[in-house]
Amino acid sequence: MSDDAMRTQMETGQGFIAALDQSGGSTPKALRLYGIEEDQYSSEAEMFDLIHAMRARIATAPGFTGDKVIGAILFEMTMDREIGGKPAARYLWEDKRVVPFLKIDKGLQDEVDGVQMMKPIPGLSELLDRAVSHGIFGTKERSVIHSANPAGIANIVAQQVDLGFQVLD
Repeated sequence: MSDDAMRTQMETGQGFIAALDQSGGSTPKALRLYGIEEDQYSSEAEMFDLIHAMRARIATAPGFTGDKVIGAILFEMTMDREIGGKPAARYLWEDKRVVPFLKIDKGLQDEVDGVQMMKPIPGLSELLDRAVSHGIFGTKERSVIHSANPAGIANIVAQQVDLGFQVLD
């Protein structure tokens, strides 16, 4: 998988980045919107199997190509699974020309000083090593600014920059 070709797709491609990264907290809502109620699965493992099947149907749809979708953000469990008989990231890039990204944040802390910073990310180095081995091009992580509080914003910027350096390493 060529980083140069993926970089070119991200720089010049015409389209959007698909968010296929629902985590445990948001998965029940995503499944409900897809028509699957919580009483239709009995365990977290079954829930994640259903959401993976939904993501695989999206990724294998004829219109889901690099011509329209320049990148896709994957949840960690999706990265570790297959789509179309291949590891998910390889399928996205090799078969669809969609650049794979990985959601690495573990959710948000409670609001302090007008912001919600990211929770700690245990095992980050190992996760990033796995991402590289899977052919993941980049990462996605988020924090939220709720108000123009200089102290809160400074804290979020510091956290994001620190994490960015960890990812670059």
